This record gives sequence, structure tokens and C-alpha cells, in this order.
Amino acid sequence: MSRLTRLADGPYAPPAAARELTAVSADGARIHVEAHGPEEAPAVVLAHGWTCSTAFWAAQIRSLSATHRVITYDQRGHGRSAAPADPEGYSTRALADDLEAVLAATLAPGEKAVLVGHSMGGMTLMAAGGRETFREHAAAVLLCSTGSSSLVAESMVVPLRAGRVRTRITRSVLGSRAPLGPVTPLSRRILKYGTMGPGSAPDKVDVCARIVHACPTAVRHGWSHVLATLELDVEVGALRVPTAVVAGLADRLTPVVHARRIAAALPRCVGLTELAGVGHMTPIEAPDAVTAHIAELVATYVQVKEGA
Repeated sequence: MSRLTRLADGPYAPPAAARELTAVSADGARIHVEAHGPEEAPAVVLAHGWTCSTAFWAAQIRSLSATHRVITYDQRGHGRSAAPADPEGYSTRALADDLEAVLAATLAPGEKAVLVGHSMGGMTLMAAGGRETFREHAAAVLLCSTGSSSLVAESMVVPLRAGRVRTRITRSVLGSRAPLGPVTPLSRRILKYGTMGPGSAPDKVDVCARIVHACPTAVRHGWSHVLATLELDVEVGALRVPTAVVAGLADRLTPVVHARRIAAALPRCVGLTELAGVGHMTPIEAPDAVTAHIAELVATYVQVKEGA
């Protein structure tokens, strides 16, 4: 389930969707989709990262849905979207297929939206950037805490000097088949160290831990291999819509070097924002900053429908 069952209210509780639907991907995968806000409002599409779910965007949904149509979906194997039936279902091609299916199911022909991707969600947007359906619907893009290649080699989750030993250990840690188990004080400390800034508030650490721990072990492992072998540098150059990049300076999982490299390679980069003290979980760690970037992109690049 994409819902957090122990958080009934507050800024991190996932709000109830105005509408739920299922998008069917190219290989038949069924993707759980949620829509929030007025039907005629300018559209925003949110793609979450590895081991997360629609619940990850709770703060953005709550802030934007009064004046925007906010569309979120569970990446395959996450939340309420079924896991791939075979190893071929784990690929950046499949992620791009799923995004195309979501866009086709939720947006009218030719309708433009701001597309936002965090971590693996950003990789999804990069993988789809050259596709016809993406170009039909993407007015602008926001990439949060993501990378296009060399993720394992440049990760600083393992506190060793860069090199073969660190890369080998990092690959083993991120690709582990071991269950994460229940959320405990120790698991919160581990998750905070690996994925969040040192000053992250306990409630933010807790909600991130519960979202991540809800991801099935097999799904976490299946996508870890895709991330370890990721190569999307060429695809960055095909992302020709206005694109902003946001990264945390305390991100150990995808250090800021990735954001700087992507920003330099984008054909139409409209800004690189580096957030001091923020780690990998930018939409939860710095919700106001991420939401403000989304709203600015909508205001600049999305034309409001007549009569809205």
C-alpha cells in the first residue's frame, strides 16, 4: 500500500486522492495512479524514487493541490503497483514506458504539464526525454537528487576513500537481499546517515524510514541492479525542455557532483539549486524549496486552460 497507516494528519500524511486509476504499461504492467486537485487546473506529474511511493510527495500534494492538478503514481513494484513478473521488467526502458502510460492516461492530447522526478524518478524522466509522448506533454522538468551514471562509484554512503574497495562494498550494501525489517531507532539512524542531512528532524526521518521499509525486498534488490549499471548520459542531452535541477549538498547517495554534471549537459537548464544541509530526500527534507520550484515552473511554462 502507498498509504502510511500510522500518520493520520499533518504535513507528512498522504492525502486522499480525488481520483485513482490504473495505467497499463507497454508490457502489461499495471501502474497505480492518483490525481489530486481541480481537473481544469495546470498539471504537475510527480515520479518518486527507489524504495519510495506516492506517499513521498505528501507535502507537495498538500501545498499544490488547491490550485494545481497533481498526478502521482507508484513506480512498478512500489506502493500499489505490481512488481515485475520477470527480470526484464527492471530497466530504465520499463520506467520510461510506465511514465508514458501515466501521461497518456491522465493528460488530454497535447496537454502540457511540469514533470518532477526524485532520484529514480529523475532517471525515469531522463530515460523518457527523447520519446514522443514525453515531448507531447512535458512543458518543463524538475530533477531532484538524481544522477545519470556512475551512481555506485560516486556514492559516499560507505565512509571510505573513493576507489575499488568502496565501490565494491557500496554495490553490496545497496544491492543487499536482506530484509530491512521493522522501523526501529537503529534503522532510523542508519537511514538518516545514508540518505538525509545531519539536521533532519526526527519526524521527517521517521516518515522516510516507514516509506522505505515498506518497499518489498525483492523489488528493492531488483532495482538496485538497474541503478548500479545506470548509463543515461546520452539521454540527458535529449531532454530538450526547460529543466531545473535541485540537489542537497549533504547527499551521500547521489552527491552533488551528479547534479552539476547533469546541469552542464542539459540543452535547456533553467537553474541549479544546491541546498545546504540537505541530503538525498529533498522533497521531504526541504518541502518548501521543492514546492516553490514546481510552482515557479508551472507559472512560467504551463498555459492555463481557458475557463479554468
